[in-house]
Amino acid sequence: MNDFIHQLEIEFQNYANPIIAAGQKAYMKNHFDFYGIKAPDRRKIQKPFLINKYLPPHTELSNIVQYLWNKPQREYQYFGQELVEKYRQQFTPDIITLIEFMITNKSWWDTVDFIATKLVGTYFKTHPQLVDRYVEKWLDSQNIWLQRTTLLFQLHYKETLNTDLLTSIINRLTGSREFFINKAIGWILRQYSKTNPQWVINFVAETPLDKLSYKEATRLL
Repeated sequence: MNDFIHQLEIEFQNYANPIIAAGQKAYMKNHFDFYGIKAPDRRKIQKPFLINKYLPPHTELSNIVQYLWNKPQREYQYFGQELVEKYRQQFTPDIITLIEFMITNKSWWDTVDFIATKLVGTYFKTHPQLVDRYVEKWLDSQNIWLQRTTLLFQLHYKETLNTDLLTSIINRLTGSREFFINKAIGWILRQYSKTNPQWVINFVAETPLDKLSYKEATRLL
């Protein structure tokens, strides 16, 4: 594990650009430090580390990701979540503990949205018997990022999206003043309108949505 991370640190440091880093930090409301590596360049740097035959053992994943999550530069969190995605075919029930850690630490839309749509979305398809347990837990948590995740994990489900579940979640969160909640409500409805526009038309007509949610939900209708 140490060699794997040390080599990654060397590569990121070699590509550091303080000018770009300052702009990235400002764009993220000064919540995080950056090396200043643009996304296309970062993905090129990461590519050798994400080749299947060179991946660390699954048993080391949690320790590696938690270490990366504690690093100050945001590029490490981006790499960490993409590393977890490489193990999606091996998602066991207990990996949800790691996923929750990622959602609730250094939380912002840039990581939470990836985790919700790509990691949690895959996890719940693999373990559908756990959906109700964690959706209920996250809704009750009062953590806006866990709540946003309940809205967005079905973003790419298309025809398999559970409309009863989505309705229940939105109804629980209706009335929130949180921008990231209302934006997510609109986003999931807008995305689902590509698959089932009539359902979304009926839903927004019957549900007292926040103005932002309504605007986002009906953008394609």
